[in-house]
Amino acid sequence: MKSLYKKAFLILTLLIMASCNDKAKQEPKTESEAPEAESNIVEITPEQYKSAAIELSNIELKKLSGTTKVNGILDVPPQNLVSISTPFGGFVKSTDMLQGMKVRKGQVVAMMQNPDYVQPQQDYIDLKSQLNYLRQDYERQQELSKEQVNALKTLQKSKAEYESMRARVAGLKTKLQMMNVNIASLEKGNIQNAIPLYSPINGYVTEVKTNIGAYADAAAELFEIADTGHLHAELTVFEKDVPKLQIGQKVRFTLANETKERMATVDLIGKEISSERTVQIHCRLDKEDASLLPGMYLKALVESGTQEVPAVVSKAIVEFQGSKYIFVDEGKAGNKGTKYKLVNVKVGVSELNYT
Repeated sequence: MKSLYKKAFLILTLLIMASCNDKAKQEPKTESEAPEAESNIVEITPEQYKSAAIELSNIELKKLSGTTKVNGILDVPPQNLVSISTPFGGFVKSTDMLQGMKVRKGQVVAMMQNPDYVQPQQDYIDLKSQLNYLRQDYERQQELSKEQVNALKTLQKSKAEYESMRARVAGLKTKLQMMNVNIASLEKGNIQNAIPLYSPINGYVTEVKTNIGAYADAAAELFEIADTGHLHAELTVFEKDVPKLQIGQKVRFTLANETKERMATVDLIGKEISSERTVQIHCRLDKEDASLLPGMYLKALVESGTQEVPAVVSKAIVEFQGSKYIFVDEGKAGNKGTKYKLVNVKVGVSELNYT
């Protein structure tokens, strides 16, 4: 390749191939003809050179960005993807959730119903009443102890019963809070036969896995909600390309069946190689777009910096039987543009019409 620089060889465009093919058709070989000296040499007449409007260009040193081609999908981080389930089994009393529906944090997504929800609420009211009695008795025993009227053993027993009941009430209260029972309303004597399920985030319903009247076991997933305002690109990179990657590198990507180019930045590089010898790369989108959805496939180019490399105009490279070639001017001085040599080349980065 260095000799090409020194001689300033000129590169031909694909038009030469067409001219070459025409000549081959006009002058078919016969058995009596001698074989060509070099099968990779092409000759055209000055008239063909002019009529084909052949363009010439030099091999040049160009600063091109090194890129790594990868595939991936759009995804949401775990904190922005929520699976909603019921902590205690029950029947779906009501829901109006549909896939794609927007929900806000704290919004009721379903009402669950089960006779078993009633008993723990009754138990809480009973235990709460007993706790009040034991608290009053313990306070009375404390006063009597100060006046040395009662025995120390009686005070200790009263204290133990009070603290035991307080722990039972606190535990049952926590359980009811997990069921989304309104404790303030319950303490006024209002027992609920249905409990709500709330959305813990703002987002969109991506999956609905239940319907009214269906029974849901404890922890069964009923809805999936995603906050699509913080999507990221999850790229799959082959093991051999990982050393080229660094946090902070820019990523250009396009979605399937779309030509619009978007930008992202490498945020995290996985530390584990999969069985397919690939590594996952987490990229932060430079600009959020509400039209994007989790699961969309994408093709990306990870930029790995610029370097000065030998380059030709991209149109000068022709492909034949899976290989890349350029035509090098072999004409002598004063007879330029009539004799060309087909040279096999290996291509790298393509950018700004140069390769």
